[in-house]
Amino acid sequence: MSVHCLLVAGGSVPGILGRWRCFPVPLGSSLVQGLHNSCCRKKSTAPKKIIPSVALCDENTKKSGNALDKLFSSEQQASILQVLNTASNKELEAFKLLRGRKSINIIEHREKFGPFQNLESLMNVPLFQYKTTIQVCNSILCPETEGEKRKFQDNRLLRKLIKPEIKRERLKAVNSIVSIVFGTRRIAWAHLDRKLAVLDWQQSECCQLMKGTYLSSVYLQEISSVISKMPNADLYVLEKIGLSIQNSSRFPVLLHFHIMEAMLYALLNKTFVQDGQHRVLSMNRNGVGKHFELMIGDTRTSGKELVKQFLSESVLKEEPRVVFPSEKIVRYRQMFSSTEEQRAEELYDSLLQAIAFYELAVFDTEP
Repeated sequence: MSVHCLLVAGGSVPGILGRWRCFPVPLGSSLVQGLHNSCCRKKSTAPKKIIPSVALCDENTKKSGNALDKLFSSEQQASILQVLNTASNKELEAFKLLRGRKSINIIEHREKFGPFQNLESLMNVPLFQYKTTIQVCNSILCPETEGEKRKFQDNRLLRKLIKPEIKRERLKAVNSIVSIVFGTRRIAWAHLDRKLAVLDWQQSECCQLMKGTYLSSVYLQEISSVISKMPNADLYVLEKIGLSIQNSSRFPVLLHFHIMEAMLYALLNKTFVQDGQHRVLSMNRNGVGKHFELMIGDTRTSGKELVKQFLSESVLKEEPRVVFPSEKIVRYRQMFSSTEEQRAEELYDSLLQAIAFYELAVFDTEP
């Protein structure tokens, strides 16, 4: 029977590399076959040539660059590069997709590496990947019109001014609104139509609201009584006061305002529900203050003198900004005079908020 010799390393001795012992092993034994398979396996699984990841990235970038060249004609590419290489930061920000950090990155890359030679080089700028680059190129070729820019800006301002979001078409169709402003002891409202004619304007004292422990039953009773006096309108606009919760001393007032707002939302929507659409909106108090230039820093000043002016103009001017019906003007002027010493800011603010709502949201024009 044929045999193979198997050499096995023996114990080592200091100064000697090692000793080997020879054992006879049959040719067809499983041990020999296993060693053979092991050697073959190692040979076949030798490490393949690894392509560095940087090379893969370069290859992908190259393919993306070639794809960009196919997407745009030579004339289009020239127009895009002209903008990228010559436009100032302000001019770049005129494009919607280049606002903020992207325009700054383009300027910095241009100053460091020189003009862009092709569209592919734009992908070397931070924040510019393949899809982003395509979108930017398209926006440069087809910039927003002035009308589209105006619409975008108006919608953004409207979202900051009024919550929840409401479609412009619905705002344009508004015929009358009730503007509601509440404080710690008083709720006031002004009912105006789209001609800025004052149909109703009054206030109600609610002296029991902040007494005790904010009893829900008291709030429900007081607010329900006030709502029962309010007329039907297309929309009801509540003043949104932005009090910071960081000031712990204001927490009782902040809690009161949140309860009032929640109650008014629920009861007004339930009382005047129509077609399943919400009819109650919130309007930013400071937004109204800015419209009438009543802001000093972050603080809003009294609108009493402005309301007094509107009352006078309604009598003296042929086309006043606000129309007080002749049969009601005397009553409103008497009401105003009787509240001058009471600091009835809610009464004044309810009228100003209604005017600002029409001028900013419905008419979309400055006075």
